Amino acid sequence: MTASARILLGTTKGAFVLTPDGKGWSVSGPHCDGWCINHVIGDPDSGTLWAGGGGDWPGAGVWRCEDGKTWELSKLSNGQIDDWAAADPETAAFFKWEPAEVPFDDLKAVWSLHRAHGVLYAGTNPAALLSSKDGGRTWERNSALDNHPSRESWNPGAAGLVLHTMLSDPTDAGKFWLGISAAGVFATEDGGNSWERRNRLSNDTVCTEHRHPAAPRDGETGHCVHNMQRGPGDLLYQQNHHGTYRSTDGGRTWSDITAGLPSTFGFPVAIHPRNPDVIWVLPLNGDAAGRFPPDASAAVWKSTDGGETWAARRDGLPQGACFFTVLRQSMATDAAAGVYFGTNSGSVFASADEGESWTEIARHLPTILSVETLAL
Repeated sequence: MTASARILLGTTKGAFVLTPDGKGWSVSGPHCDGWCINHVIGDPDSGTLWAGGGGDWPGAGVWRCEDGKTWELSKLSNGQIDDWAAADPETAAFFKWEPAEVPFDDLKAVWSLHRAHGVLYAGTNPAALLSSKDGGRTWERNSALDNHPSRESWNPGAAGLVLHTMLSDPTDAGKFWLGISAAGVFATEDGGNSWERRNRLSNDTVCTEHRHPAAPRDGETGHCVHNMQRGPGDLLYQQNHHGTYRSTDGGRTWSDITAGLPSTFGFPVAIHPRNPDVIWVLPLNGDAAGRFPPDASAAVWKSTDGGETWAARRDGLPQGACFFTVLRQSMATDAAAGVYFGTNSGSVFASADEGESWTEIARHLPTILSVETLAL
C-alpha cells in the first residue's frame, strides 16, 4: 500500500516506529530501554516523539525523542527498582542507578498522551491529568480533576483506574474531554478549572435490561468507557465496555448505536479524518468469553452513516482460529483515511481503502498497546 504516514507503536517491550521504505515497512525499535510503553504520539511539525508508560518496577515516565535517535526520560514517579537500589549499593551499581527527584509519589504509569494548543498532556494510572508547557520536561497536575466531587466513587477497571483518552477542540483551548475507566466521560469548557461528568443516555435510547455490571442503567451509559473519538463541533463517539455510543452535544447525552454489531464489547473506535459519519470498530466476543473476534474470525465493522447501520469488512483478515485482541488505543487513521490496528499477538494491519480490505504490514512484535500515525 502507498503510505502517507509513519506508524507509532506502544508495546509491552518499548516503543516502535514503522516507516514505509518503498518495498514495505521498516521497523525501528525497541526504544525507551524496554519500558512498557502504553502510548506514543508525535508532532508533525518538529518530528518530536513522546512515549508514555512505566509500571510497578520502573515507576511512571514520559520519554522524548527530538532527533529521531536519542530518547530522554522525564521520570514522574519512583518504582520498585528505586526502592531496591536505594537500599542496596550492589544493585544500584548493577543497574547503573542514580537517585533522582520525582514530582509525584502515587503514579504507577503514564497511560495516554495528547498535544493541543502548545501543551503536552498525560493521563495516568491512577487517574490524573498532567500537563507540560515545555515539551514534557516538567509537569503540573490538574487539581480540579483530582478533587472532583465524584472522585471517591470512581472504580478501577481490569487495568486499574486509568485515564486513557484525551480529546481537544482545535479552535477552543478551553474545551477538553477525558475518558476514565471506570469513572466515565468528563469534560471541561474552562481549560480544566472545573470538570463535568457526562455519562447520561439520550432520551431516544431504550435501555433494555442487562445483567452485566458495566451495562447501561439508571439513565447512564455505564462508566467503563474504553475509547472515544471526536468529530467536528461537539460530535463524539464512544466505545464502552458494554455498547457503542454517539453524542452530538459534547457528551452531555449519548445515543446507543450498538444495534447491528455482533457484540456489545470492544475496545477501539476510529473516525474518518474528513467524513465524521464514517467510523470503524473492532468488536470482540465479550469480556468473559475470551476477548477475541466473534467466531474466531476477524472483522473490522464499518459504518458510513454515523452508526445507524454497520457492515463487516473481512478481506485480508484471518478467518477462523483467530484469537487476538485489539486494545483500546490500538486503532488509528491517517490524513489520507488509511486505517491501522495492532494486536496483542504483535501484528499490525493496514487498510488503504478506508477499511474495505486489509494487509498485514508487520508481525511478531511484542503485545501492541497503542497505534498512532505521524505524517511523513
